[in-house]
Amino acid sequence: MSRAVEMKLLQSFCFFLLLSVVAPLREVPPSSCSAQIEAIINLQLQHNCSGIRLPLHHPQSPCSPSPLSSDLPFSDILHHDSTRVNSLLHRITTSAASVPLFKGTALGVGNYVARINVGTPPTTYTVVTDTGSSLSWLQCLPCKRYCHRQLDPIFNPAASSTYRTIPCSAAYCSALLSATLYPSGCDSSRTCIYEASYGDASFSIGYLSQDTLSLSSSVAAIPNFIFGCGQDNEGLYGESAGIIGLAKNSISLFSQLSPKFGSSFSYCLSSSSATGYLSFGGYNPGKFVFTPMAKSSADQSLYSLKLSSIAVASQSIAVSEESPSIIDSGTVITRLPEEVYGAVSAAVVKAIGAKVARAPAYSILDTCYKGSAAEVPTPEVAFVFGGGAVVRLPGSNVMIDVDSGVTCLAFAAARGATIIGNWQQKTFDIVYDVGEGRIGFAAGGCG
Repeated sequence: MSRAVEMKLLQSFCFFLLLSVVAPLREVPPSSCSAQIEAIINLQLQHNCSGIRLPLHHPQSPCSPSPLSSDLPFSDILHHDSTRVNSLLHRITTSAASVPLFKGTALGVGNYVARINVGTPPTTYTVVTDTGSSLSWLQCLPCKRYCHRQLDPIFNPAASSTYRTIPCSAAYCSALLSATLYPSGCDSSRTCIYEASYGDASFSIGYLSQDTLSLSSSVAAIPNFIFGCGQDNEGLYGESAGIIGLAKNSISLFSQLSPKFGSSFSYCLSSSSATGYLSFGGYNPGKFVFTPMAKSSADQSLYSLKLSSIAVASQSIAVSEESPSIIDSGTVITRLPEEVYGAVSAAVVKAIGAKVARAPAYSILDTCYKGSAAEVPTPEVAFVFGGGAVVRLPGSNVMIDVDSGVTCLAFAAARGATIIGNWQQKTFDIVYDVGEGRIGFAAGGCG
């Protein structure tokens, strides 16, 4: 890549809004946050000695190290959620060999944050976690084009004795095409340039690099962690330092940690008033119900599974075997094929009856009621997955408060595919056992 092309690439401009779920913030004493984090670490010591467990925060949690504004309009959230879904649908339903390389094909930003340490000596960074993204990256000095404001100091390669850039001839540079759906570039010194672009046209561009990664003081540091050193990071990411990718790709954080911790990871996505976790390594299989990971002819880095049916009260609604399904930590509202969503919505309306007054549709959510989710007599809703795994959703995972005095069914229609979003995953322990080819669910997690 010529210097002129390199500079043109680094002069692009886009805008990004971090996906989030609106929830009222509560004043939580620092001692309470410390107790939550300590409890997560103690769980690792008690139940997960073969791996590592990191606290995972909702961005609007009072305990989050990188809080997002609590007054973000929910309509904005739904707009950006729809943009993410459109990019995921393209990846699900299009053959990987024919995916066009244009901005928006590879959205990879989730809305829960964790903390990692990079460099020698190690420095702590708050990063967004995402199962739909492969490449991890941090904002990086000298920020040749743009770095947004972040909570932690911006990563300084010159301050780390173990930092190295990746040459264009390296296999990891070639792997960028499958990881980001963009081909790699080269600068005049033959350093590998990456571009990670997302569903709403936001992006990060910089140098593919390696350095030492530290996740815990009790676990040895991991050398030669591959990540992006972002020189142009356009958009609003809260005050996070970057992204860590958990997708099934050789360049993702999960894949890089697999030789040390094994081929599984798990998480619990907490409510805004609690602290969840992100764990790599061993887990207790006895607490989970499992469904097989499904094979996909499209984007194989995503976590595909088979949703067989949805039960609403006593009604079972079948999902076509031809309909692809994925689970995604960065999508907020679960999407269902149009005909399935229509049947689910009708069944919920029938079960609630006339006991609660209806409210007008709110953006993409068209099954709404006056009152709060806690006040609406929500029927039992359950996912039935391939292999017989049944995941029963609490009412708080079925309805979502969108405005003062209005709550809506937290599902929406999509064209011919299912995406299990994080509102439905909230408070479940979820394990991605790639080695065994299965995904497990356990209710009552995050504690």
